[in-house]
Amino acid sequence: MAAPFLADVRDQWDGVSAGWADWLDAFERGGAVVTDRLMRLAGAAPGARVLDVGTGLGEPALTVARAVGPTGTVVGIDVSSEMIRRARERAGGAANLELVESDPESLRPGIRFDAVLARWSLMFSPDRIATLRAVRRLLRPGGVLAAAVWAPPAEAPIVSLAFPVLTERLRLPPPPPDQPGPYAMSDPGRCVSELTGAGFTEVSVTPLAAPFWMASPAGYARFARDVLPGRFRRMLCERFGSVDDPDTWAGVERRAAALTGASGRVDLTSTVLCLRGRAPATPIRNGR
Repeated sequence: MAAPFLADVRDQWDGVSAGWADWLDAFERGGAVVTDRLMRLAGAAPGARVLDVGTGLGEPALTVARAVGPTGTVVGIDVSSEMIRRARERAGGAANLELVESDPESLRPGIRFDAVLARWSLMFSPDRIATLRAVRRLLRPGGVLAAAVWAPPAEAPIVSLAFPVLTERLRLPPPPPDQPGPYAMSDPGRCVSELTGAGFTEVSVTPLAAPFWMASPAGYARFARDVLPGRFRRMLCERFGSVDDPDTWAGVERRAAALTGASGRVDLTSTVLCLRGRAPATPIRNGR
């Protein structure tokens, strides 16, 4: 990953690490379902050696470490030093888990992994083919990549619901179509093409409904504000004097209210695309 881009990504995730820590339990209501599916797709059984790419606050690495047990090994990597610091605090010194500040292209673990998990991380890579090839090289022959990416925005309200309000308030143009971001891998056909192009075999993409919810529209608005990337926070401050601009978050709250059921909860069930690919049983001759 290019150094300037890597530095920018690191700053972005460092800046929202505290917000994600505050909302981790609420997010894992849906996230844990995705972790379970990825573990099953990857065959993360006792004794397995597993790499978690983009582990953030330590998920799914911590969950996988419990599943593979004392005879297994889990390495969780993230480019954010703050995310890794918080993940280590959560891990509490688990003997079979190592948490490392790194990206897949830079990692030199000394072993090949039986499985690589990537939960909502691959779509942020500026060169996904290069990242996917790096991941493939980290797998043993026949090893499995299991990854989760978001479906298109309309199908993933947990992350998309606030952005129409922000776009309107900040008068933002549409993002470039190939820009890394939450929906960069929302096309299943493109996912298959990219994994195949990176040398994976037996590639599949299956949708999964992840049961996210928030206790109230105001709760969703607070969540969206607390995990808002730094560049949006800066724009809100420049335009309205504060990231807490009341009209912005009132607009987000109104959108969340439209998804509120009789219980008062905001139903944010979101579609996740679960990707699976296998490293070839024999090395690719050109080494790519």
